[in-house]
Amino acid sequence: MNILILGSGGREHALAWAVMQNPKCDKLIVAPGNAGIAQIAHCAALDIENGTAVVSFAEENAIDFVIIGPEAPLAAGVADRLRAAGLLVFGPSEAAARLEASKSFTKEVCDAAGAPTAAYGHFTDAEAAKAHVRQHGAPTVVKADGLAAGKGVIIAMTEEEAIAAIDDMFGGAFGGAGAEVVIEEFMEGEEASLFVLVDGEDVLAIGSAQDHKRVGEGDTGPNTGGMGAYSPAPVLSAEIEAKAMEEIVKPTMRVMAERGMPYQGVLYAGLMIKDGQPRLVEYNVRFGDPECQVLMMRLGAQALDLMHAAAEGRLGDAQVNWADDHAITVVLAAQGYPGGYEKGTEIKGLDALPEDSSNMVFHAGTKSEDGKILAVGGRVLNVTARGDTLQEARDRAYAMIDEIDWPQGFHRRDIGWRAL
Repeated sequence: MNILILGSGGREHALAWAVMQNPKCDKLIVAPGNAGIAQIAHCAALDIENGTAVVSFAEENAIDFVIIGPEAPLAAGVADRLRAAGLLVFGPSEAAARLEASKSFTKEVCDAAGAPTAAYGHFTDAEAAKAHVRQHGAPTVVKADGLAAGKGVIIAMTEEEAIAAIDDMFGGAFGGAGAEVVIEEFMEGEEASLFVLVDGEDVLAIGSAQDHKRVGEGDTGPNTGGMGAYSPAPVLSAEIEAKAMEEIVKPTMRVMAERGMPYQGVLYAGLMIKDGQPRLVEYNVRFGDPECQVLMMRLGAQALDLMHAAAEGRLGDAQVNWADDHAITVVLAAQGYPGGYEKGTEIKGLDALPEDSSNMVFHAGTKSEDGKILAVGGRVLNVTARGDTLQEARDRAYAMIDEIDWPQGFHRRDIGWRAL
């Protein structure tokens, strides 16, 4: 098969790496890609949110299968344009992608499905939102309703923080994403992510992960897109996973189908688990980043077969073959992230690192210039390792990091601490 992956981050590098392990992949193009992806696949300049451009590119390059990595092209309806042109695609329709693109839509679907989640209010007006906070108090969670690249969520421990967050969101801190706001009850427990493939009818759980959202060690400081992750998530036992599938995922998928927007692709269910009971925190309509990196490390070549089965409606016959192993990824970010940071600094020492089924550096915000690897993003590298135990995987990852020469970068030294 000739395969096209859309995206340029660590998630897409991990997807490309797994796809390349599979002998069914004849040719792989990633658009737009990054410096790490360019070492294993062909990268192409393409506006991935322009459905017409993506269809033309896929037809010109005899693409058999398109895998859409990030949420923005999904929310822009790129999957619909590809399907309308008769191309096989992994990723939900624009209508189904509202499960991530609109927090209030998700809440409404959960209500209809009877899926356990946090109590909430939906507001288009700052004063009404503030009145809700004053009535219900803190702690509370303030979310921009739209897509905010994983950053539009403020966990407010005081009423003052919540009101400041409301002012920021309605004041344009997250652009159009904050024109509407959802305010939720603060849920206690331990958070984990469950990844499920869906083909419009059948669902198949393909693994769990836990990530570290906050920038500082001990899970302190501002929220980020994710500073590291590990898989599997110990808190997500087989019993809790089964409960989440029966009470949350399957009823949601049933309601989506009833509404004429059957879901097809990967569904990321963020769960809060307390006393053995899962409740939904949020849905994402794509693989998490950096959770994708640890999942792909563990799934390897079969990831392509599973995504292909989901795209063709064959999930009822598919199964996941899990090794009894663990994987961890640690994010190297530019100093200053998630605030302002310098671009264009050189990263050295990557050439000497191992690249195999147990050790990989997935690139996120990098570009290649004059033979040098330069940092051009906030989250720049995902140093990923696999082992028989989480401790072994973690030791491998940090040993690799210690060989990287990048003074302008930083990372957390405690990824996986909850499990260890």
